[in-house]
Amino acid sequence: MPALVPTDYCGTVSWFGHVTNRKTALASASLPAITATFAGLQTESHAGLTRKSCARVRSQYPIGTEIRNTRQFSIVSNEELAEIARVMDVEQVKPEWIGASIVLHGLPDFSHIPPASRLQFSDGTTLTVDIQNRPCMLPAPVIDAAFPEKGRLFKSAAKGLRGITAWVEREGTIRIGDSVTLHIPDQRPWKLS
Repeated sequence: MPALVPTDYCGTVSWFGHVTNRKTALASASLPAITATFAGLQTESHAGLTRKSCARVRSQYPIGTEIRNTRQFSIVSNEELAEIARVMDVEQVKPEWIGASIVLHGLPDFSHIPPASRLQFSDGTTLTVDIQNRPCMLPAPVIDAAFPEKGRLFKSAAKGLRGITAWVEREGTIRIGDSVTLHIPDQRPWKLS
């Protein structure tokens, strides 16, 4: 019995980006295609099989502990970027302003797809969903450059809409316009009681 179930939910790749040095700038530069290796996107500052733990997992490890890199990609949706912009009352929130790696179109409620789901692209390249990405204040100065005094609104506007983080399960090349199919775990939701 398969552990992952292909769904009828398909989307399209609309944008790629990479942050080459996160210490100098959060904003990402656009790319026409990406080659996803088991270590991620080689030109991306989040590439690597492992990474240093950060505040997001401080309940599990001291900051700086070497752990498996499940944050190789930051993936957002066009629809959720538009909703963030609407809440912030700005014309747009560009994916490069928030350091996104991939933008998809057409997958509903994207930031809430189940962890361990797979995003399988037309050529078979597959990314495994880790968790929902948490918004932070790092994009604020970049947003302020386009819309003064609006950057401070990003963190609250993006809550539950910041997309997901993912890592490479199957290597390959993904291009703008490629389709992606959502595969979800074949299990019932966790019951707390």
